[in-house]
Amino acid sequence: MRLGGFGDVKGGKSVKLKTRLIISFLLTTLLPLLFAAIIGSAVIIPQLMMLNESYGIETSNVCDYINSSFGLLNKLNHMVDEQVREEVKNDPDMFRDMDWVKKLNNDLEGKNSYIVIRQFGEYTFIGTSQTGIDVINRAVLYDDMTDYEFLEKYGQIYSVVPVTYSDGSEAKIFVFTETNDVIPEVRRIMISIAIVVVIILLLTATVLVYWIYSSIIQPIGALRVAAQNIKDGHLDFDIEIRNDEMGQLAADFDDMRKRLKQSAEEKVAYDEESRQLISNISHDLKTPLTSIKGYVEGLQDGVANTPEKQQKYIHIISTKVNDMTRLIDELSLYSKIDTNKIPYNFMDISVNDYFDDCAYDIRQDLEARGIEFGFFNYLKGDVHILADPEQFNRVINNIVGNSVKYMDKTKEKGRINIRIGETDTKVLIDEEDNGVGIDEKDLPYVFDRFYRADASRASTGGSGIGLAIVKKIVEDHGGTISAKSTLHAGTVIHIELNKYIEPEVNGDEQNFNC
Repeated sequence: MRLGGFGDVKGGKSVKLKTRLIISFLLTTLLPLLFAAIIGSAVIIPQLMMLNESYGIETSNVCDYINSSFGLLNKLNHMVDEQVREEVKNDPDMFRDMDWVKKLNNDLEGKNSYIVIRQFGEYTFIGTSQTGIDVINRAVLYDDMTDYEFLEKYGQIYSVVPVTYSDGSEAKIFVFTETNDVIPEVRRIMISIAIVVVIILLLTATVLVYWIYSSIIQPIGALRVAAQNIKDGHLDFDIEIRNDEMGQLAADFDDMRKRLKQSAEEKVAYDEESRQLISNISHDLKTPLTSIKGYVEGLQDGVANTPEKQQKYIHIISTKVNDMTRLIDELSLYSKIDTNKIPYNFMDISVNDYFDDCAYDIRQDLEARGIEFGFFNYLKGDVHILADPEQFNRVINNIVGNSVKYMDKTKEKGRINIRIGETDTKVLIDEEDNGVGIDEKDLPYVFDRFYRADASRASTGGSGIGLAIVKKIVEDHGGTISAKSTLHAGTVIHIELNKYIEPEVNGDEQNFNC
């Protein structure tokens, strides 16, 4: 199962979140300008051109006044004023022709403007029927308000054009521009600008939200799905990881998943090992207990009716008790292996002295069992190692005990040899026997806990953790251990330990017996 949402490192480099935020900031600044240019070219400019056609105002100038209705209306009134002044300049007497004046006024109405003519204290022409005479009088007769105040109160703006006729008489032409409805074209432009602003904001927000969603929300969603899988106990899935901050978070999350999966698998394996250990210990304790019980009953019932028989029974009981003690010791050490709490007391040991004493003890025990023992020392001088004598004693005894346990009963005599040698930096220890041997396919597993090569080996008893304990102790000494074997020919256990060189040695050497 594979969860997406994080991209793939192999598929290319992903943009880091910090870089995305910087780009987002730039896009927030630049995208509105870009969209404004594109949409403005398609919407605003055509309307400005229409405004230019209607009022004769240059488009660029309109843009300067687009944020001020008063300034724009002043501009428009000024242009109407200029048109009237041009007519006065060309032929002032035309303003006495009412038919011509009405025609001119009709033209100005298209620009929301009209004219009023006053001569000799009377109105000779009023070009509107919508504006009351009191408003016109306020502009013509009193003139006590500023243009802005007049605009605010009456919704109009005006200017005065003096005219002198050919007979020398004078009149005044008042040019009014109505603003109650503003200018329809300007209103449409303002509405268009508002729509454009909204569209720009929506487009910018959409682009940024999608980008942020793809870089943050989607990976978070994938993490949520992964967390739900873990909650439900499904740990067999992979998370695609990209090379950014969210990818690092996903990688940490995936590491957690792997650790949880490993812990779950280790727990299952540990539970199985514990069940197997209990089964082995129960079996191995039952055998000596049954034997002890039988011999004790023999003593109680008087079956052992001679001192020789009684001594034999007691010896057998003692041997079985020792076997049980050894088994319990192994179980105790096993618990310490699991928690890495094996107690060590490392010290400088002379390999020659140690193995001379060790070989002597082993020889006495093996010869009593009818097993030949050989010890071969190939060291060239006084070689030392740093080791815990008690724990290393357990290593040698476990290996020798294992060889004794799996001796080939079909052979005339069992044989165990111990050889020690050296390289420039290592001490080499070989323990070889002529036992039943181990099948080649089983060799990689002989140091695993509870592993037994076959049913015949399992029948010999034992907890199944002896060689696992040996391997743990050797590795804690900084060494290595391996096995070579030929079926029905014998087995060799090979150990390598680092030499220890002390700058100077004070005091007497200590001997440590096996």
